[in-house]
Amino acid sequence: MKTLSLLLVATTIVSGATFAAQTLYKDYPADVMPELSESGEFPVGVTTMEVTYPEAAMTMEGKMETRGLTLEVWYPAQKATENTLYSDETRSGQVFEIQADASRDVAIAESESKFPIVVVSHGYTGYRTLMYYLGEHLASHGYVVAAIDHTDSTNKDVNFAENPYSGFPSTLLNRSRDQVFTLNAVTDSEFFNASVDATKAGVIGYSMGGFGAVSTVGGCYAFNDEAAATFTGTKDPAVIALVKQALNTCAGGKASSDDTLSAWKAALALAPWGGQHQIFDVDSLNNINVPVLYVAGDNDDISGYDGIRWLFENTGSKDSKLLTIKNARHNVAPHPAPKEAFGNEFDIGSYLEPAWDTQKLNAINEHFALALMNCHVKDMAEFCDYLNVKGSSDQVLVEGKKPTPWKGFDDRWALGLVVEGK
Repeated sequence: MKTLSLLLVATTIVSGATFAAQTLYKDYPADVMPELSESGEFPVGVTTMEVTYPEAAMTMEGKMETRGLTLEVWYPAQKATENTLYSDETRSGQVFEIQADASRDVAIAESESKFPIVVVSHGYTGYRTLMYYLGEHLASHGYVVAAIDHTDSTNKDVNFAENPYSGFPSTLLNRSRDQVFTLNAVTDSEFFNASVDATKAGVIGYSMGGFGAVSTVGGCYAFNDEAAATFTGTKDPAVIALVKQALNTCAGGKASSDDTLSAWKAALALAPWGGQHQIFDVDSLNNINVPVLYVAGDNDDISGYDGIRWLFENTGSKDSKLLTIKNARHNVAPHPAPKEAFGNEFDIGSYLEPAWDTQKLNAINEHFALALMNCHVKDMAEFCDYLNVKGSSDQVLVEGKKPTPWKGFDDRWALGLVVEGK
């Protein structure tokens, strides 16, 4: 797990108010964290991109509108300079700033081989830096990582206190579309096109981002009349029919899972939504050939553990896995809560886990994300061994003997995890 000096604090002025940029991670000895959560050899650069769909996109209401996205893109840098800041806001609109471990707009590293791309997709609601730790971590290991602000679905766009579902129809329609578009936008950008390998890509999605990621790699949505009405708030049969026609697509808005981009080599679905309502076509799930690592708390009260398990059990790729985090609920992916979120449960409730330390969860995600991407995107076979652990991590005595720890975990420092394969 990367560590940031607790002494490094910056202060900036935003709209007349003063905000102290904060560090969110403590310095722990490497031995107590998973091996692959250690930072890689590259300094990390980051840039913000504003991208627009090349053609007008259809809304849920059937209107054609221009759709733009803001991306935060991390990449292996030639050298580090002064670290930048990330600025976002909580669900109640509390603005905060985080001290980054990345330098803004520096030159991309030179390399004999091009860098694969990973697309990162937040939940509903959220923001593009919600999993910045994964962006910085993977970039330090030789990936270009593009995280999306999903328009209509961020904390800034949605007044979650007064109208919490205002962005949900757009979220259903656009999650997978945005992921596919982001891959193409980064590939075609002037800054990255000479340095990225457009044939090797991974996708990471949390909650509604996971709902999108499962579709992006080949799952087709199968909303029936009841689901279409429930999740869009319409009761008109004619409108429901149009909603189903708009939603029931595959692989980023395509007609068939046959249209899945061959560039996708792996998917990490963190607490993905949708399985609890079985709104994916089972045959299309069975035909997914991209390895998917599902990560789920066994007490997930948003996506439902049984629903995530249903997705895993129906995903066809023989290399797919289910990592269960015992005694965890839904918040298995966000960065630690900023201090501005500590004032009320409404804000901090989208960050904290009752029984887990967030930094430890982040480190577990870093470890398995790197193993997954290196194994299946970069075809580095030695990293597949980190995925091929199985059963419980608890090292419970067997006939009086303690089992060896999982690969990548020190003795006594893996607890509360279960991995299942096909």
